Amino acid sequence: MKPITSHTCKLTDAQAKALEVYLKSHDFELREVPYARFAGAKKDLNVVFYESGKLVLQGKGTQDFIEFVLEPEILQEAKLGYEEVLNPELLAPRLGVDESGKGDFFGPLCVAGVYVNESVVRAWKEAGIRDSKNISSDKKIRELAELIRETPGCVTTVVPIGNEAYNRLYAKMRSVNTLLAWGHARVIENLMGRQQMMKPPPIRAISDQFAASKDTVAKALMNLGRQVELVQRHKAEEDIAVAAASILARDEFVSRLGTLEKQYGMGFPKGASVLVDKAAKEFVSRYGSEELTKVAKMHFRTALRAQGLPEPPKTEWRRASSSKNKEKD
Repeated sequence: MKPITSHTCKLTDAQAKALEVYLKSHDFELREVPYARFAGAKKDLNVVFYESGKLVLQGKGTQDFIEFVLEPEILQEAKLGYEEVLNPELLAPRLGVDESGKGDFFGPLCVAGVYVNESVVRAWKEAGIRDSKNISSDKKIRELAELIRETPGCVTTVVPIGNEAYNRLYAKMRSVNTLLAWGHARVIENLMGRQQMMKPPPIRAISDQFAASKDTVAKALMNLGRQVELVQRHKAEEDIAVAAASILARDEFVSRLGTLEKQYGMGFPKGASVLVDKAAKEFVSRYGSEELTKVAKMHFRTALRAQGLPEPPKTEWRRASSSKNKEKD
């Protein structure tokens, strides 16, 4: 495993003072850095403490400095190399589920699931696997998706819901959250159907809590999916299994969107924006409203604008009490 060459963390005022004293007494070359309270340099190591309270370490000497100075003398706690001891759940066998395309007018909704165990987590420790929303390059998404699929011990599945199927399901369910819940449940079911490939078997499935009620997904679970504990939480993508699922889902979405662009000979911007509105109107002008259902999510207001249809008045969102939440489109 490569040694750490950069590190950031927050310091209290007392910790910052202790670090400054250490630098002055251990032959660090003190220097001025914009917005820094103090900074010092030594062979293979740069130390900068900013006015915001953030400490930044850089250089080949970073790991040694963390292990032998920062943690024992300044922070007075040992974390580096002990994450798994402090939080054994990091290595637990589990499923991660996430989706891509929910907020994109053009293109499908793709839901992906990933099984990880201890060996998989260790293999990815320095791979840069993180929430796909924090990766701006489609090329990087593709590279990481390939790494995920090829990692020994990792089991993956993707359920793409093409636009025509998406629009049929939405017309029936009348709720994005209900549709998402079905997709998440389908992915969990698919993964649990391949339990023989998972060693050891998963103890839970983790997904983002996208609905107000956790029952939305729990009720959608199928036979095999009910055999595993379902954990829904906000910012679930901080778990590496969910982050990996988000990368696979985004890779599938980008790939399928690219196929649609080639099929129709025009670009389909991601998300929902003025550029998307413009592309939607151009598409309708070239191919007609009926064809729009094959490339777009028709419950978006963008679809009405593209067809020159009136938009219904926007309703003010209110937190539901005893009645069921009504979803904003």
